[in-house]
Amino acid sequence: MRRKSVLYLDVADQIKADIMNGTYPVGSLLPTEAELEQLFDVSKITVRRAIELLSSEELVEKKSGKGTTVLSNRPYNKLSKAGTFTEYLNDSGQKVAKKILNLEKVTVRPDSPVYQCLGEEVVKVSRLYTLDNQPYIYFNYFLPNSLADVSLEEFENESLYRLMDQNGIEIVKFEDSFQTVELTTEQQRILDTSEKNGLKRVRKSMSPLGKVVEYSEAVYNTVLYPYVIEYEA
Repeated sequence: MRRKSVLYLDVADQIKADIMNGTYPVGSLLPTEAELEQLFDVSKITVRRAIELLSSEELVEKKSGKGTTVLSNRPYNKLSKAGTFTEYLNDSGQKVAKKILNLEKVTVRPDSPVYQCLGEEVVKVSRLYTLDNQPYIYFNYFLPNSLADVSLEEFENESLYRLMDQNGIEIVKFEDSFQTVELTTEQQRILDTSEKNGLKRVRKSMSPLGKVVEYSEAVYNTVLYPYVIEYEA
């Protein structure tokens, strides 16, 4: 159900979209309150409530006399106190690349955990991450059918969560579970390894109503590099 239009929410949504698309890069200042009033043709209180909302999501920080600074361009920044693993790898000097292996609509079996979360018809995206040109993480994302019209090019060029956000899919909670698994022959082939075991991460992303809007499985060849979680203090 779409929410009724509320002016300060609409203003916050547009500023957030401009942060996400790079109009206001991380570290830059937003226009002044007076400039935002003119830009959106709204009152000062509307602008202030919009900025307060973005600040509560930890996307911006307002300081008296200095203006409002963009802190993050992650769609679900408040959920992401732990830096993403790919960010950690990039910051560590590793060369990380990704490519889409397959994008398709699939019918899942009733005994599948995907079926329990998302139903029978889903969008499946298979993606491979390489580390210094070596296959490292094999992802399978299972997503709502509402993303069926998103193109392969969009999945290749944009982050998954930004695409979901752009398509009106709101996430309020992530649930991750990890286990050591025996790699299948197919997983060994894709990861180009003869290792018997790998680390499997299952993620469920939840909507405000508690509905699963993403079910994903990632298999890591941790012999190549260990899995690391880096938290902000």
